[in-house]
Amino acid sequence: MVNSSGSSRSLMDSSSSSIFTNFPLISAMIAFAVAQSIKFFTCWYKERRWDLKQLIGSGGMPSSHSATVTALAAAIGFHDGLGGSVFATATVLACVVMYDAFGVRLQAGRQAEVLNQIVYELPAEHPLAESRPLRELLGHTPPQVIAGGVLGLITAATVHLIVRIAS
Repeated sequence: MVNSSGSSRSLMDSSSSSIFTNFPLISAMIAFAVAQSIKFFTCWYKERRWDLKQLIGSGGMPSSHSATVTALAAAIGFHDGLGGSVFATATVLACVVMYDAFGVRLQAGRQAEVLNQIVYELPAEHPLAESRPLRELLGHTPPQVIAGGVLGLITAATVHLIVRIAS
């Protein structure tokens, strides 16, 4: 690999450390971690119990999917500008993910809730009576998606400011 100045070494050196300095990737990962941590502590506050599943599970407030993709798109916008194709791609991805979170996945969760109720009411001798319940918390309400998006935007802006101050 040779860059425009003819130096292949500098291109390889910069790419080997780029994952640790990849501002959009770091912003997205931090937004995901913060959103999941909020769910973890919210669960403890509401139910007075620690639920480690909250650190990796989907559903709940705020949407970690929305926080992650919004932070990614915003960080790309801060880093590369709003006019590029990478920002456009990340923004469309964020919109699709957020629409899916409060559309398709929310409805799938509501269907699981109804199906679980039907199975619960089956007679004990029915073959499905002992089946494991379906997971109901799959999607998000619009406020959960919006909160995740706001969290992602705040995270990307904060990381951007930290990177600018440190440079």
